[in-house]
Amino acid sequence: MADRRPGQGRPVNHATQARAVRLGPRSIAALALISAIGVIAFGWPLLADADSGLAHSADAPWLFAALLPLLVAVVVATIADTGMDAKAVAMLGVLAAVGAALRPLGAGTAGLEPMFFLMVLSGRVLGPGFGFVLGSVTMFASALLTGGVGPWMPFQMLSMGWFTMGAGLLPGPDRLRGRAELLMLAVYGAVAAFAYGTVMNLQGWTYIGGLSSGISFHPGDPVQENLVRFLAYCAATSFGWDLGRAALTVVLTLAIGSTVLKALRRATRRAAFEAQVTFEPPGRVPPG
Repeated sequence: MADRRPGQGRPVNHATQARAVRLGPRSIAALALISAIGVIAFGWPLLADADSGLAHSADAPWLFAALLPLLVAVVVATIADTGMDAKAVAMLGVLAAVGAALRPLGAGTAGLEPMFFLMVLSGRVLGPGFGFVLGSVTMFASALLTGGVGPWMPFQMLSMGWFTMGAGLLPGPDRLRGRAELLMLAVYGAVAAFAYGTVMNLQGWTYIGGLSSGISFHPGDPVQENLVRFLAYCAATSFGWDLGRAALTVVLTLAIGSTVLKALRRATRRAAFEAQVTFEPPGRVPPG
């Protein structure tokens, strides 16, 4: 997408490099609202009393009903803030389909889920707003593909949305390239893989019974005491699983991340993300 020279009466494209889609005020407001709802959905059992119903299966349908229109709102707000066209939305659909197809490859074995590395790289290229939508839609599509639909699904959609959005918030999207960028993405992928597992543990821990008293959730107890038990629960039940997810994400990012990033950036250039086209008047012809 080379620039046209001014003075030729032809369009001048000022987007010579693919850049992560930046957040505008409407996008920020939509993401803040959906994230606030997500935090409440995950954390309310910690503040509930002992007599309240704690099964997330009861609030999951309400969360899912709120999540879908808010995801559409994020897409609309991002398009309104940046002026992107239908090709950008089509690219989201393609990446979501690829991510959903990658998830069953590991079949959840020891946490080996290759879709996570694609979400990191896609969030880096697409930016936080579209990254959040991509992560959520990918998890929704993969749940339909694998039959993993249940009360946990809207929580997975939120967690994967945050996971992918975080990659879009990393520094230097326009300047940092090469090995340094891959190392940063690998470190982020490892940390975020553990964070994803921890957040999803919180969704199930509050209503899974039959655990030892040292790691069980005690409704109505002080938050800090329950958090200590929760950390013990994570270490005892999911540390190895999260370690496998983090290790695979790091390996794939360092091994093929450069190639995938180039392909994603080439695709975003062709989709004209944030391309601003202006027209210059034709130059004057000197008298002969």
